[in-house]
Amino acid sequence: MPEQSSPLDVPEGHPFGPHHLPYGVFSSVGLPGGRRVGVRIGDHVLDAGAAARTLGSPYAGLLDRPSLTPLLAAGRTAWRDVRRALTGWLTVPAHRAEIEALLHPSDAVTMHLPYEVADYVDFYASEHHATNVGRIFRPDGVALTPNWKHLPIGYHGRAGTVVVSGTDVVRPSGQRRAPSDAAPVFGPSVKLDIEAEVAFVVGVPSAQGAPVPLAGFRDHVFGLSLLNDWSARDIQAWEYVPLGPFLGKSFATSVSAWVTPLEALDEARIEPPARDTPLLPYLEDADDEEPGGYDLRISVAINGRVVAEPPFASMYWTAAQQLAQMTVNGASLRTGDLYASGTVSGPEPHQRGSLLELTWNGRDPLELDGGKRTFLEDGDVVTLTAWAPGPHGTRIGLGEVTGRIVPAAGERPERRD
Repeated sequence: MPEQSSPLDVPEGHPFGPHHLPYGVFSSVGLPGGRRVGVRIGDHVLDAGAAARTLGSPYAGLLDRPSLTPLLAAGRTAWRDVRRALTGWLTVPAHRAEIEALLHPSDAVTMHLPYEVADYVDFYASEHHATNVGRIFRPDGVALTPNWKHLPIGYHGRAGTVVVSGTDVVRPSGQRRAPSDAAPVFGPSVKLDIEAEVAFVVGVPSAQGAPVPLAGFRDHVFGLSLLNDWSARDIQAWEYVPLGPFLGKSFATSVSAWVTPLEALDEARIEPPARDTPLLPYLEDADDEEPGGYDLRISVAINGRVVAEPPFASMYWTAAQQLAQMTVNGASLRTGDLYASGTVSGPEPHQRGSLLELTWNGRDPLELDGGKRTFLEDGDVVTLTAWAPGPHGTRIGLGEVTGRIVPAAGERPERRD
């Protein structure tokens, strides 16, 4: 009989090879102890805590946990050392038998939100997206607001409604007022949208009153994930003047079950686009030794059909600049803070990361199987995927983000007499 291949023999070019090793949290029927820290290798998940115990690793205290939070808080030196240890466990032949026994097929486990989300901030960092939005809503005015090229604009979101990929998204209800309406009405959103984004996960906290400079980015940020910031455009349009997004955004934000460590993305680092506006010193990155951009190629699919391919390389503001802006007033970081890039859009029509842009606010419907689409309908399944260049010509595949739209719970709030 031919020798049976090992799940550790990952095919060359697999996006989850030993050059990647993203972290997540999983559970499995029959696996004692509930949730476990897992590491993706090929089409399997390694029980990282069990591996650390089995091999007598000093990192068992960080990995033998139901959450990534202790590892996130451990800091950059620990992140590097744990990653090196995992690489050895998964590639050194002497460990093969012990490690194989701790692998679980990825399609046989349940994935969970991998860390406790402390705070959530969403930025607006794509010049192409911001310009498109400005042209849609201010066709006779200047597309970008006067502050846009001077600082990364953002808003504080709702950490408690960040959900893991695969969680159904209930269509939100709220007030909306169309231009033809004499008064606001209440009901389910009729302009439910997506926003293809990249999220950054904070590990090491900072002291209140102590801003984090650009150079501190890799000391505080553990890794990144794909994120879909679901948006009810009609609710948002009625409520956001003058204070900004609220109920139109806070009902759900989907994030990948897998966190790719920054160290895995060294080959994907690139220079951000050229800027034509001078920056204040705390945001100026022209002389930084490490480029601040990331070459991430995102795909957006609705019901299995790719409708957009936004390039993260085109983002005007970098993740380091966003972190610096988020803390420049002295606001502190906490382990598990999540901040997102804002919608990723490129210069071409097929590179727009939201239906608002893809359909130009409903003017130009998309042709999908089953008919035309302006905004999301109940039953639609949205999936974000992405890849980045890895070492030696490999690819890093970011964990996908998927969500299915289900009908609103009710058309009006409960009365409490």
